[in-house]
Amino acid sequence: MSFDWSKRGADKRIRLFHSIPEEWKLRTYYRRESNVFNIPTECGKLSAEELSITNSTASDLVEKLSRGELKAVDVTVAFCKRTTVAHQLVRCFHEFFPEKAIAQAKELDEYFEIHQKPIGPLHGLPISINDQFRIEGQEASMGRIAWLGKYDTTESTLITLLRKAGAVLYTKTSVCQTLLSGETCNNIIAVTSNPRNNAWSAGGSSGGGRCFDRTPRFSTWGGSVRVPAAFNFLYGIKPSQGRTPHSKMANSVEGQETAHSIIGPIAHTAADLRLFLKAVLSQEPWNYDPKVIPLPWRSSEEDIARSKVAGRLTLGYFYSDGVVNPYPPILRGIDEAVAKLRENGHTLIPWRPYKHAYAQRFVRIMYTADGNTGILNSLKASGELVIPYNKRLLRSTKGHLNANQLGEVQLKQWEYQRKYLERWRRFEEETGTELDAIIAPVAATAAIRHGKFRYYGYSSVISLLDFTSAVAEYDPEVYDGAPVGLQVIGRRLSEERILVIAEEIGRLLGNSQTP
Repeated sequence: MSFDWSKRGADKRIRLFHSIPEEWKLRTYYRRESNVFNIPTECGKLSAEELSITNSTASDLVEKLSRGELKAVDVTVAFCKRTTVAHQLVRCFHEFFPEKAIAQAKELDEYFEIHQKPIGPLHGLPISINDQFRIEGQEASMGRIAWLGKYDTTESTLITLLRKAGAVLYTKTSVCQTLLSGETCNNIIAVTSNPRNNAWSAGGSSGGGRCFDRTPRFSTWGGSVRVPAAFNFLYGIKPSQGRTPHSKMANSVEGQETAHSIIGPIAHTAADLRLFLKAVLSQEPWNYDPKVIPLPWRSSEEDIARSKVAGRLTLGYFYSDGVVNPYPPILRGIDEAVAKLRENGHTLIPWRPYKHAYAQRFVRIMYTADGNTGILNSLKASGELVIPYNKRLLRSTKGHLNANQLGEVQLKQWEYQRKYLERWRRFEEETGTELDAIIAPVAATAAIRHGKFRYYGYSSVISLLDFTSAVAEYDPEVYDGAPVGLQVIGRRLSEERILVIAEEIGRLLGNSQTP
């Protein structure tokens, strides 16, 4: 049995290798280097024009594509080439289908040639998605051996909407074996590494969705957006439940309503996050997924946030949740953000986290309400071993909850959400002003060594509350250059306002653009 599952994993790795055209393959010695961040620029596989394309923001590319200054085929080929370079260095995708992507790009170019206008707001823009999304004719293994060889005959709702908006799909990025850990590792491609140091984690559970270029990528779950964004010097946003569509996606326990998967984008700028969310909402996803709230993008909410940025924001902040104290680089990041915001006239007031220790214990119960049956059954189906890093996670389960116990858990979640809102209201009453957001760590560490990520509370508790949360990038000189991300937390369904605030924080920290 052991030979069988390991052979299937090896077969998948071979198939991935053969999906890369020969002329895009790297010399072996590149993979031996510790810091491979600059290799895509230096390896000679991309032309100067292709490097320029893949170093552009998504917003810039969409503008040029919409004016006919760039061809969708050229942009798609450039991203395909750079992503294959990335995969050979850090192992970041589970599926790669350049022929289909290029064929789709050609259709978009033909449409533009005939109609002299783009097909939608993302016309010709390559977008990577994690391996939870279903694409017809592709595997959705989610990092599990048993699901290899099963090709989807349908597509996730978000994929349908991205195609309608004109986006080009070309790769499905790596996820962890359980979809629950802060490390992206599985028995198919092993570990996805951080390009700044291959001894560091790329984050999880969707660490593959961050490569070396500015291509947008979509991930799911709260921590899956924020932790990889923080560990890779990127922006990310976890919307509230019901803002983006989740239907027809692969999951460990499909149909469960206790711990929801939430789709959010990761990108190099806050403006790009806004571009993606507006594009998806412009397709009216509530007409495709009944769980999506019929709430279009609200420019009026952006205007309110911008007026406050121009005047005075009132922001809470905290260094520690009282459970696990962050490393010095994280504390320095909070310090610098608070100082810069105060220098620019904004009001910063300490926020006291409410029962985060209780909430974190509660999150573990919610995420394993089925006793991990879904995950364990899929692993048993092939006989594959549990990744050592995941053994502790799977052991932490409190057992299978029955319907009554599950109802009690959901009631307690609701109670915790109400009490946290009560604290928010009390803060506003005591200060006499609206609390615009809270600044907090994303994780207790900066990008950390493989297998060492231990504490999820800084992201998972905010997911439990269903608050909107964005990550603003911060790259300190300490910790050998490991990126640090700051979490900007807002009330539920406050995506428009939070992105404006995150953008301002990034600007003040000098990180509105990637170095």
